[in-house]
Amino acid sequence: MRTLSHLFARSVAALMIFTLTSQAAMAQSVLRDAETEALLHELAVPLVTAAGMDPRNVDVVLVGDPSINAFVAGGQVIYINEGLIEAADSAAEVQGVIAHELGHITGGHAISDGGSKAATGISILSLILGGLAAAAGSGDAAMGVLMAGQQAAMGKYFAFSREQEASADAAGAGFLSKAGLSGKGSIAFFKKLQNLEYRYGFKRDTDSEFYSTHPMTADRITTLQDTYQADPSWAKPYDTAQQARFLRVKAKLVGYVQEPGRTLQAYPESDQSVPGRYARAYAWHKDAFLDKAMAETDALLAGAPNDPYFLELKGQILLESGHPQDALAPLRRATELTANQPLIATTFGHALIATEDPAQLPEAERVLKAAVARDRENPFAWYELGVIYGQQGDMARARLASAEQQVLEQNYQQALSSAETAQAALPKGSPDYLRAQDIAMQARAAIEHSKKRR
Repeated sequence: MRTLSHLFARSVAALMIFTLTSQAAMAQSVLRDAETEALLHELAVPLVTAAGMDPRNVDVVLVGDPSINAFVAGGQVIYINEGLIEAADSAAEVQGVIAHELGHITGGHAISDGGSKAATGISILSLILGGLAAAAGSGDAAMGVLMAGQQAAMGKYFAFSREQEASADAAGAGFLSKAGLSGKGSIAFFKKLQNLEYRYGFKRDTDSEFYSTHPMTADRITTLQDTYQADPSWAKPYDTAQQARFLRVKAKLVGYVQEPGRTLQAYPESDQSVPGRYARAYAWHKDAFLDKAMAETDALLAGAPNDPYFLELKGQILLESGHPQDALAPLRRATELTANQPLIATTFGHALIATEDPAQLPEAERVLKAAVARDRENPFAWYELGVIYGQQGDMARARLASAEQQVLEQNYQQALSSAETAQAALPKGSPDYLRAQDIAMQARAAIEHSKKRR
């Protein structure tokens, strides 16, 4: 198990190389879940609207990283680490983080060169994690951050970033106010950061440019507390239904990413709540206790038989336990209830293929085509479509589906080969031919760009 200091050190190291690796890192570590994405979108919509942007053009993406972090990296995308969701106690805390990151986007911080090219990756916690890593005794990490020849450059970067953090704090507070949301969640989350500073003995060092330019969480809390308390929404209560959904999503995430033993410590069998059962269902499933996992899932469905996410869970457990035929009914119902939500539909399509019944292939093809029509950035759905086309003997479209998958996974050389093979066999000028041509051009450009960076 990695210590917190190692996680902190890794976050700072990641920040320092973010301009070179952000896209590849995101492609490899994004966690996707229909219920979680729906909640994050719901939390973001009023804030995005308050920021003057179109919610359809702003994404909130969950990253498979246990460090407590959130960041922007260009474009209108907010990345939130799984560790932040686990650390948060309320949906309002996550909304506070989203509001802050929107402040970076509207401020142009993720694309600005004003002071440092390293500003292409701005993180809500990156400004304290380096100090925490050093203070927590992670010597190699601290040396990596503060080694000779880099300390002055880091100091200049943090001086610039400190100004951006203050700007994002102020903007985020404005978005919360305009959306009619209380800033209590934002303050609560900053106090969590403050507790981390206290726990690891982080102190300002006036002899170090790195530390003297470092924004202390206590200063931010003082400034924001005055702002939020003066706002009419300060006393507004949390949305209880939204909070219940957040606790479900948090439990689901813990069950999915943590070792079963840790999940069962956090959600013991004495906890008969919906989040408790949700978390344990995943924990038992990961430990291959099918009966126990199904007992928790059936208990959830007994209380909410038409909950699409509980149905999805049952289908997923059955499918991954080697019972694809039994998984069809709950997954088909979940797909219907969510109007063909792409991620759920993809799991359903996978179950149809996994039955190894040729009679199921036409439905699987329809389901998966509908899934990629609504969400093209789903490599597994493209893989499954490729399997279907291959079984049907349509090798041109099988290779095109493989090219779609490979380009999303940034396997550009393979994507280029698959696209060119598909293009050679497809009717010239057809939509599929043109799509293969586009993928080939994208892959060539990425390969050339990679060569130049060497």
